Amino acid sequence: MDPFGFTRSRIRPSYALITPPSHVEAPLPNWLNSSGVILISPRMGAGFCQFAALMGPESAAAAPAPGIERFVFVEQGRCTLDVAGSREDLAQGGFTFIPADCEHMLASTEGCRLTVFEKPYVPLAGVSAPQPVSGREQTISAEPFMGDPDAMLKTLLPDAPEFDLAVNLFEFAPGAALPMVEVHVMEHGLLMVQGKGIYRLGDDWHPVQRGDVIWMAPFCPQWFTAVGKEPARYLYYKDVGRDPLGSSA
Repeated sequence: MDPFGFTRSRIRPSYALITPPSHVEAPLPNWLNSSGVILISPRMGAGFCQFAALMGPESAAAAPAPGIERFVFVEQGRCTLDVAGSREDLAQGGFTFIPADCEHMLASTEGCRLTVFEKPYVPLAGVSAPQPVSGREQTISAEPFMGDPDAMLKTLLPDAPEFDLAVNLFEFAPGAALPMVEVHVMEHGLLMVQGKGIYRLGDDWHPVQRGDVIWMAPFCPQWFTAVGKEPARYLYYKDVGRDPLGSSA
């Protein structure tokens, strides 16, 4: 505990950096034997929610609200997913996407820690709703980002018009960086999974490390470089594939 109340956490109109010492854990409504930390939500201006779910032994998740789609990434431990008539075991690095209003059961007998993204689904005229997707990030091939072999990107969800969100995993070799300061219409929710780096957010530069969470609003200038002796990895969400003048979250 810092005796002077210092924190790396920052909340700004166009971004937020929330570090683990700032986390406030509380029960998750209707989740069995579980608690969580709400990290990003519409209350700060975001169009989605990102939270850490801490599932204890013999625990079960509550269903999302009507019209809400869910993406789950397993940080630690194990859980089981029952959806579309089949059961899957999800361990560290496992993930699943659950479409809005899709019945499913997510449970854990031993306990696990999850990162969860939820958002209202925005349909696209003439396009069917997406189907459930599950996998393990360890089995997905990474591709060089804009041709840079020191910045490798894993795309966890299909790049298809039925999806209105994307979730990717980015890995940077020590010293590697994004090739530009990005400014775009998409917003992000991000979890540092491994390593350390410097993140530019707006006109500020912040040291970041494993466990840190970042919200980036649309058009927030953003840039990252990895520092230290090990690769830096982060998981991130973005909204995609919908008309910016149409209805959205």
